[in-house]
Amino acid sequence: MKKKVKTNIFKEIKKNPALFVMLIPGLLVLLANNYLPMPGILLAFKDYNYLDGFFGSEWVGFDNFKYLFTSEQAFIITRNTILYNVTFILISVTVALALAIALNELRNKRMAKIYQSIFFLPYFLSWVVVSYLVYSLLSSDQGVFNGILIALGKEPINWYTEAKFWPAILVIVNTWKWTGYDSIIYLAAIVGIDKSLYEAAAIDGAGKMRQIFSITIPTIMPVITILTLMKVGRIFYGDFGLFWNIPKNMGVLYNVTNVIDTYVYRALTQAGDIGMATASGLYQATVGFILVISANFIVRRFNKENALM
Repeated sequence: MKKKVKTNIFKEIKKNPALFVMLIPGLLVLLANNYLPMPGILLAFKDYNYLDGFFGSEWVGFDNFKYLFTSEQAFIITRNTILYNVTFILISVTVALALAIALNELRNKRMAKIYQSIFFLPYFLSWVVVSYLVYSLLSSDQGVFNGILIALGKEPINWYTEAKFWPAILVIVNTWKWTGYDSIIYLAAIVGIDKSLYEAAAIDGAGKMRQIFSITIPTIMPVITILTLMKVGRIFYGDFGLFWNIPKNMGVLYNVTNVIDTYVYRALTQAGDIGMATASGLYQATVGFILVISANFIVRRFNKENALM
């Protein structure tokens, strides 16, 4: 079996050499970014010292992990990271899918392309730019929202000191930035569905909603599953740009905006604790790997075709 696989690979290389040459730059970037730094995992078990270097630093076992988990913020940052990501996953599956279906139903294809571009535009904006856009809305002095409240005869709100508003704000901002990207992926899968299936369903008397739930969603379920599994793998990762730039690093908001990534960054910049930062990264990667394998196993039990591997 192994010989047959190897033979097929060599045949593909001989058949399409240009495609494999084009693949080389991407593979080199992947190797440099994802695999060459892997020996740095050892720093999670060392008390790293700049003078002693990578090999000379003292081994401390799991002390770096103890520091991470015994911190007063351990429960808060873990809770925030998980709950926000679960919310983001649910929204990416529902809102983005609904948006993709709506775009596919547009009869005016020119307008559909314009809408796609509008929804996709936020994906290309950096979190720094987005943070200023949000600030223009929430600024206590000249913010748009406070201007509306004053015009209605109500008291303005100091948004950057009121923690109760920020879970909703972060979810809305993340949805605005990422939903367009996810919807384009779903739309690409929907466009590939055989039109004759819809024609046959229409002849049988199925309406649009019936067609969506009986044809569209079941057909693209493998794409939905793969995207969801990939997001599940990063459920212990917080989007650093979102949680750092949007709340403007306001200490009064830490209980609802602090996630593992921002906590580690603050520990790294304030205390220079590279060992703890590495331990956190290893912890996130390990848990993410376990979650992906577990979720994929569950999916395989119900439908092998929808599984990631």
